[in-house]
Amino acid sequence: MTYIMSLFLLGLVLGLVAVASNPSPYFAALGLVVVAGMGCGVLVGHGGPFLSLVLFLIYLGGMLVVFAYSTALAAEPFPESFGSRSVLLYMGLYVAGVIVVSSTLWGGWYEASWVSAEELGDFSVFRGDMGGVALMYASGGGMLVMSAWVLLLTLFVVLELTRGLSRGMLRAV
Repeated sequence: MTYIMSLFLLGLVLGLVAVASNPSPYFAALGLVVVAGMGCGVLVGHGGPFLSLVLFLIYLGGMLVVFAYSTALAAEPFPESFGSRSVLLYMGLYVAGVIVVSSTLWGGWYEASWVSAEELGDFSVFRGDMGGVALMYASGGGMLVMSAWVLLLTLFVVLELTRGLSRGMLRAV
């Protein structure tokens, strides 16, 4: 299990490096999908399979919308890929920075400290992730509804802004 968690964390860091170093929205969106998958794998390893599944599905739906808008707004005929010199230079710098920071902060971290949520509560009736989801809907229901309305309003604002100058509210006067 430790090797799988190490693989998920390595994929998470490499996906973050891919997002940070790539100026093209096509490959940056691919890096975000990799980061979402690896982060949900870390959540599964720590005992949250339901929360991981819900977050992955919601995040991929949001990423589909963001990818569609970013590709519509930045239509490049030849985008910079992972093999470009500037992208490889930035990726090398970011990986070197991660190695330097992790080597200085490595003290006290070892593989036995990764304990899942189920190992800590032997006599618990509920799983850790199910109780958290129920609490989110019980105590934070109003905030959840308000954030859904804000996201819907944001979607309409982005649709209106990206429609162009020929139609809509942003016409040339």
